[in-house]
Order: sequence, then C-alpha cells, then structure tokens
Amino acid sequence: MKIDDLYKLFLDHPKICTDTRILEPNSLFFALKGERFDGNIFAGKALEVCKYAVVDDPNVVKGESYILVDDVLSALQALAQKHRESISIPIIAITGTNGKTTTKELMASVLQTEFNTYATKGNLNNHIGVPLSILEIPLDCQMAIIEMGANKVGDIMELCQIAKPTHGVITNVGKAHLEGFGSFENIMRAKGELYDYLYVNGGTAFVNYDNEYLEDMNPPRKTIHYGVSRFTHCQGQIIKETPFLSFRWISTEELLYDDSELDWSASERAIQLKLVGKYNFENALAAVCVANFFNVDDIHIKNALEKYEPHNNRSQLLETATNKLIVDCYNANPTSMRLAIEVFLKFEGDSKIMILGDMLELGKVSTREHDVLTHYIADLPSIKYVYFVGGEFRSVADETKNFRWFSDVEELINFLQSSPIKNSTVLIKGSRGITLEKVLPVLHA
Repeated sequence: MKIDDLYKLFLDHPKICTDTRILEPNSLFFALKGERFDGNIFAGKALEVCKYAVVDDPNVVKGESYILVDDVLSALQALAQKHRESISIPIIAITGTNGKTTTKELMASVLQTEFNTYATKGNLNNHIGVPLSILEIPLDCQMAIIEMGANKVGDIMELCQIAKPTHGVITNVGKAHLEGFGSFENIMRAKGELYDYLYVNGGTAFVNYDNEYLEDMNPPRKTIHYGVSRFTHCQGQIIKETPFLSFRWISTEELLYDDSELDWSASERAIQLKLVGKYNFENALAAVCVANFFNVDDIHIKNALEKYEPHNNRSQLLETATNKLIVDCYNANPTSMRLAIEVFLKFEGDSKIMILGDMLELGKVSTREHDVLTHYIADLPSIKYVYFVGGEFRSVADETKNFRWFSDVEELINFLQSSPIKNSTVLIKGSRGITLEKVLPVLHA
C-alpha cells in the first residue's frame, strides 16, 4: 500500500498499536520486528481488537484487514513523516547527553499554559519512539516538543528527517553510550546533527552560552542564547541550591553590555523549583528561554515551573521517617554521576551515605571510568559510607574503610535489611539497568 493511502486510513483510525498487550479498538497495528520477536506472528491476535494490521510478511495475510508493506518500520516512519508534513506548527527537538526528559517536561509545563502543546511521552525518543510520538500529535495542536536520543552517529539526523523540527535544544554533551559512539568526539558529532539540520533548513537553536562544547558544534545562524553570562538573550542566576533549586532570570533580548541596565527585581521572575540539583538550573533556564521566545507571560512561566514535580526517580527529594533521600537513579554516566555527587556534598547532615550503581553502556572505557570515579570519591570529605552496586564497580573494588561492594541490588537489599540505614542523608544514583529504585522500600522502613 502507498503511504498516501495508508495516511488516509490513519486519519480515520488515528491510534497506533505496536504491542499486543496494549491494544485499542479501531486502531492500526504495526507488526514491528526486533532481535527476539516478529510482530507479524501476532497480527491475527491484534486484529481481534484493532481495525487493521500493517505487516511485511505475505504469509500471514488472510484478508482485507491486513495491509502488506515492504517493511513495517519504514512504513511507520514514512507515515509519521507524512503526518508531520500535514501539520504546520513549531516543533522543538530536544537532545543531549543529560537532562533531555527533564527539560522536555519543564518546557511542556510552561508552553501548555498558553498553547495546545504535545510533548513526547516518557522517553520514546528513538527510531520507533519518535515516529510514534509524531503520529500522536493532534491536528489542532499548536506546538510540539519531541525528545530525540541517539546511540550512534546518524541517529539524530534520521530522526530530524522524520520530525522536521523548526527549533532545537541540545542540553549538553557528555560521556554516555560510548559503547555505541566509540568516542566523545562522535557524541559531539551525533548530537550536533540537530544543529546541522536546523542550519540547512533555516531553523532556530536555543544554545547554552556557558557550554563551550555547544558553541564549538557550530549552531545555526538563527540562535537564541541562554546562560549566566550577560551576553545572552535569557540570563539566569542561582538563588539557592539546596534542598531545592531556586533561581531568577531576566530577558536581555538586545544583548545589553552594561550590567547597570539589568533589573533582577521582578518577583514573577524568581522561581522556586521542586527539583534537586544545580545541574537542573540549565534545564529550567532552557525552558524559560524557549517560553520567553514564544512570548509566554512571565507569571505563567513562574507558576508552571513551581508546580512541576519530578517523577520516575529523577532529581527527587524524599523524606522518610528517619532518612532524607536524594533519588536520581533513572540513568547515570560519568558526567551526571559527578554532578549528582557535587550536589550531594552541599546537603547538610552528619551521616551522609551514597548508594551508587554501575554506569552502563560505556564500552571499552567502562572499567577506567568506574575506577576514576571510585578514586574521586575516596578523597571526598564527610561521607560515612559508599555502597557500590554492580559488576563494573565490583571489578574495581579496593580496600577502603567506608566502601562496600555488592554484585547486584538484591545483595544490597539483603544487607540493608540486617544493617538498616537510619537518620542519614542518602544519594541514590545509578543506571536504569541496575534498578536501584528497588532499595527505596527498605530505606522507608
């Protein structure tokens, strides 16, 4: 079937399903394939609920409800591209090593105060997630925010060709997914593909002026800067870092060079977040900069950001009966791990404990990066205990009086049940695959 014909079907049945465990009536099922599954096999089951099944195996076709295409994934991506071309709205793409999802959620919170705004749900940011996100954008939408992730050079450009962003933000670049990228230079190349796309297509980039890597990545001609420097369109200052981050901002749209002309006194531009960590300052300021660019009222910016509450174990501060928990265990890499530890050191408390999980997907530099981090931590003051979890940390274990090593989170839980943590401030940080969130019930006990 041609994409134009498939798109007509989509307009009549605008719900997409790819998982037979989550099916909706009157929808289109796309029989995607993976390393361990073939969605074609489940097309018949899907059609018990869905209206049509898009397949690429002619052997499973048993009637008009089956739509045969050359490749299901390519058809899904082409359908998303067709839908994007049918909606003439600003689309803001967000990529970066750290902070993509938090920046997206903060930005969406602000923009939706004045615009009908769609934003990527969860972290559906890959070659399947982005098309699915594009296809969820309603025809009456006024603005969309699409998160983009990458595991190798070329991924971001591929996603840009589908989403066709008009604006973009690269939150930062750091050491993550080195297993796929091979080097930090390749990470910069990959993330920089967003700038490349915007440059060629006349788009606008919002760039953190304080990050020298982003300036080196050749942003497009249309650039709006934010940061702590006065040479920006949107300038911010941190008021307080702990327990929650607060900051103020001003709009310096004419790039004023005289500090005496800057007025920081407006109360509606002083914002108290419910987020932990200085590293979230640049995420929040990016959201402010974008909102200011689209003329969102200052008081709407303030109210939206102050109402936002983190979830999914990202930058959360939790109080239990006996402990204070800083929970940031959705993901981890050498850059974000250092930033989280630096924030943790600024928290008050006589008993400070860190629970740190492996940093995954670092490839051949994994052992070195875990070893470097443990040596960095060994020199830190005022840390009572550090509990390392995972095989990578275990491989660089060293005899240190306040270090303890656990092969997995279950081993740590068993230890904590017999040696509970009480009256302490605890940082919980690690890659998602280590599942450190499993220790939370024990720490609440």
